[in-house]
Amino acid sequence: MENKTITGKTLIDLGFKSGKWFPEALEHINTHQLAGDAMLNYLEQFKPGPIQKLRSQAVAFSINIKAENELEEGNVNSVLESMDILMRTPTVVNGAVMPDACPAGPKGTIPVGGVVAAKNAIHPGMHSADICCSVMLTDFGSTDPRDILDAAHASTHFGPGGRDRNTQYRFPTELLEAFEGNVLLNDGQMVQIARSHLGTQGDGNHFLFVGTSKKTGNTMLITHHGSRGPGARLYTKGMKIAERFRQEISPETLKQNAWIPFDTEEGQNYWKAMQIIRAWTKKNHEVIHDATLNTLGVKTEDRYWNEHNFVFQDNDIFYHAKGATPLDAKFMPDITGPRLIPLNMAEPVLVVDGKTTASNLGFAPHGAGRNMSRTQHKRNKAEFTNEEVFHEETKGLDVRFFSNEIDVSELPSAYKNATTVRNQMNDFGLGEVQDEVMPYGCIMAGDWLKNAPWKKRRK
Repeated sequence: MENKTITGKTLIDLGFKSGKWFPEALEHINTHQLAGDAMLNYLEQFKPGPIQKLRSQAVAFSINIKAENELEEGNVNSVLESMDILMRTPTVVNGAVMPDACPAGPKGTIPVGGVVAAKNAIHPGMHSADICCSVMLTDFGSTDPRDILDAAHASTHFGPGGRDRNTQYRFPTELLEAFEGNVLLNDGQMVQIARSHLGTQGDGNHFLFVGTSKKTGNTMLITHHGSRGPGARLYTKGMKIAERFRQEISPETLKQNAWIPFDTEEGQNYWKAMQIIRAWTKKNHEVIHDATLNTLGVKTEDRYWNEHNFVFQDNDIFYHAKGATPLDAKFMPDITGPRLIPLNMAEPVLVVDGKTTASNLGFAPHGAGRNMSRTQHKRNKAEFTNEEVFHEETKGLDVRFFSNEIDVSELPSAYKNATTVRNQMNDFGLGEVQDEVMPYGCIMAGDWLKNAPWKKRRK
């Protein structure tokens, strides 16, 4: 008697949802002529797990922030409301809010300055599109800070897009092989973008800062940026994968809190891709620092870095830090020094160390944060010209905008009071300041949209 060919319709009739595993399963079943209990036993591995519902009550989280005025009170309340919704997500087991916390999307979205611990799950929406946003410091010894700023200005790159072929840095062979060996990073365009974006710093709050150590008097170069195009592309892919899982195993979960189970093939591929993006981002900092060193003929006296937009693993718990600086050495396998917390262009960059406590979960703030949106801040300064605000807030500093257009939303008044953040770090045990890099000057992208190429063409 001839065996009946099993089709996708057969599996659907048995209660299975169509998925990418269908072709492989059908081939196996028909090749081995499985039927009856033998076929059902084989298909058992593809049965979706039970639907995971939202928790009826939020998991408790630590609040390492307090409002100092009415404006901050509204900001803090919004942050806590969002966290309360987020902490009902089925995978979540712990969380914390830092003193620089501010809302970062619809209610239920992890705030900037938020830490969320989840069991066996990676939530792409909780590390955001700017994967591995980080800071690196290089000690230039007694080099004149103006010389460093001039040399760096001539070699760095801010704004959208990447470098042209004539100004690209060499893409390391080991990184190229890593990209090509990961299914999520080897898509044809990813390597090309990773090449052209190497040595670029983007826009927004990313910066190149030069200052002097309060402890040693040495001049320091500090950069702040993330993984640029490669990280943004991986994030987009991760959100799509997480959404497929959300629809299957937890449709009640908010889309921004969807997760990829770590113990799946997708989870393993995404986790490995994140580590490669981390390595790329670290190299991105290094080429900018090294180019400045080479221009000046100077050797580095010290260097260290840390990320503050990433996911950190501790056994089966994954700590999602959205704008939070890791204190615990277990989160940073290549740690070489203390951690860096920039505040604003007119304030020192804090060099910190610290211990893990029950309330900080092994993290500190990543900066000063905001109490209002960029747009609202610009409205508040509308009675003054950009030049007036700039000169008032940057007196004595060498502050430059790569686009030659002032971005008022990145001036010191756009951020929370730095003294308040430092005081709350002390109050809540969020790191101890070991040194301060006192500001000399900095470079930022500036308002590159004002003279964007497409606007010029339109005019």
